Amino acid sequence: MKLNKISIVIPIYNEENYIVKTLEIVASSDTFGLDKEIIIVDDGSTDRTKTQSSKFKDKIKRKNLKIKFITIFKKKNEGKGAALKEGFLKSTGDLVLVQDADLEYSPQDYPKLIEPFLTSGVDVVYGSRFISARPHRVLYFWHNFANNFLTQFSNMLTNLNLTDMETGYKVFRGNLIRKIAPHLKSKRFGFEPEITARLAKIKNLKIYEVGISYAGRTYEEGKKIGWQDGLFAIWEIIRFNLLPD
Repeated sequence: MKLNKISIVIPIYNEENYIVKTLEIVASSDTFGLDKEIIIVDDGSTDRTKTQSSKFKDKIKRKNLKIKFITIFKKKNEGKGAALKEGFLKSTGDLVLVQDADLEYSPQDYPKLIEPFLTSGVDVVYGSRFISARPHRVLYFWHNFANNFLTQFSNMLTNLNLTDMETGYKVFRGNLIRKIAPHLKSKRFGFEPEITARLAKIKNLKIYEVGISYAGRTYEEGKKIGWQDGLFAIWEIIRFNLLPD
């Protein structure tokens, strides 16, 4: 199937210091010539994120760039999973890519993430922080430990051999994720184990991993995920792999 468009879904919550830079880099990123559809889902931000993203949308229109720009403003903060679900359902791209708003994940890696769809006929690509020679910021030991533990626990129940289940970079064939999206239930960071469990249950699905760079943030810089989310992820792995949907 020929690919023409990629939808880039960006869930945002209180990212006024990052959002403009993120959108500038995403808008100018290399997507192998695919048209871009950028979908911002503002998850009830209480700072100037909404104003900043609206101004950038107007700037894109004035420049007449070949980019479709969609903004969704939610009144109530529900979490990353809920925001992504809305973005997926609004998407129209042949590919759908998840982009965090804080630039921990670099859009310079888009070509690596897209290439398997063009060369290997895959259905899903995960960007792994743990199989890459690309630059990585050195940060928290326990975050790294938790990521590895959750990935291995998930692998035990899905029978996949992923190295980074919790990665924020996931790319899907558009028709696939739009079919799954109505059934997504996790509203917060449980999206990662939920989508992995759901993908693992689909027969003959081709999932690839590629190495990516990672510039993690500290809590002082705005990182939002905490140890409680790690504990909840254990429950989500059990819930979506072993319990009835």
